[in-house]
Amino acid sequence: MFDSAHIAEAIAWRHDLHRHPELGFQEERTSKLIAELLQGWGWQVHTGLAQTGVVARLGEGDRTVGLRADIDALPIEEATGLDYASLYPGKMHACGHDGHTAMLLLAARQIAAERVSGGSVTLIFQPAEENDGGARVMIEDGLFRRFPCDAVFGIHNWPGLAPGRLVARDSEMMAAFAIFEIAIEGRGGHAAMPEQGDGVVAAAARMTAALQELPARRLSPLVPGVVSVTQIHTGSAFNVCPDRAVVRGTARWFQPEAGDEIEKRLGEVVEGVAAAHGCRASVDYQRRYPATVNSAAEATLARRVGETMGFDTSEAGPSMASEDFAFMLNAQRGAYIWLGAAREGDNPGLHSPYFNFNDDVLPRGAEFWVRLARQALAV
Repeated sequence: MFDSAHIAEAIAWRHDLHRHPELGFQEERTSKLIAELLQGWGWQVHTGLAQTGVVARLGEGDRTVGLRADIDALPIEEATGLDYASLYPGKMHACGHDGHTAMLLLAARQIAAERVSGGSVTLIFQPAEENDGGARVMIEDGLFRRFPCDAVFGIHNWPGLAPGRLVARDSEMMAAFAIFEIAIEGRGGHAAMPEQGDGVVAAAARMTAALQELPARRLSPLVPGVVSVTQIHTGSAFNVCPDRAVVRGTARWFQPEAGDEIEKRLGEVVEGVAAAHGCRASVDYQRRYPATVNSAAEATLARRVGETMGFDTSEAGPSMASEDFAFMLNAQRGAYIWLGAAREGDNPGLHSPYFNFNDDVLPRGAEFWVRLARQALAV
């Protein structure tokens, strides 16, 4: 479908984006590159949604399909040693969004060359997928009001799946998630005389164990749920019992009832453990993303397109990781798709400082986008 020169250019875009990563809502250079390329191919380009988002449309008619790519990087220090490694300390494309962007750009170039029939195609280059809910902000800024879509699709490279695999489940793809911060306070004192103070560190340690066990004891074994404590901050000396500790982490679930139960029981565990150690505790619990749940008809369409290309579209289980494309699927029918992108040998996972998007899957992913757009408008 693509000539070798266009594939090479798309890989060059990807490497350029990798070299210049930008965090959520700061993707100024990235957005400018995307907009200039799309305008040059004849797309109607709109900028400014969610600050740095880019939306482009081509074609006419009542039927519209939306194709989304995320564009932000992560606050990670890169350790790949690549010749196109990040030029910005503490910032890295460690999730493959550089590849997602280049893949959709290559598809956009081909769609423009072929022209669009049967309706219109809307491209959504979304900022701030990592933690900041850029999809939600784009919707609040009028994404689907200004650019209505009959269905919307998103793709994520998946290094846990071999190239040639494509997964689009009929229902849950990825979990909802929340973050929490627990502040524990009590009397500090000399480490040799712990009886004169309160057990702040002990309370933090007991909470960590109890919270991570919570889903196993409060949810049915048939209902997925995960609580992970990821940070404990306390103390400054070997011989001082501190008077404050902060415990942070995340919770994940699919069913809304499970999310309610986790939040309720987490509060009870914190209160009970703190009281048992003579401490006070407060909880800041924030629900961030809903579960990513596909529409069955759109997932079926994605698999059908994948099968015509020779992809293995056999079933795979959902992931407890989270994705803010969930907000788009809450607003529109659509499907989220995993594209197998494993490398032979060493294969660092998403969010690793050694991760690097697999360029070999870029042309096939772009071809899938082109074919999916055609089929969605032909339905």
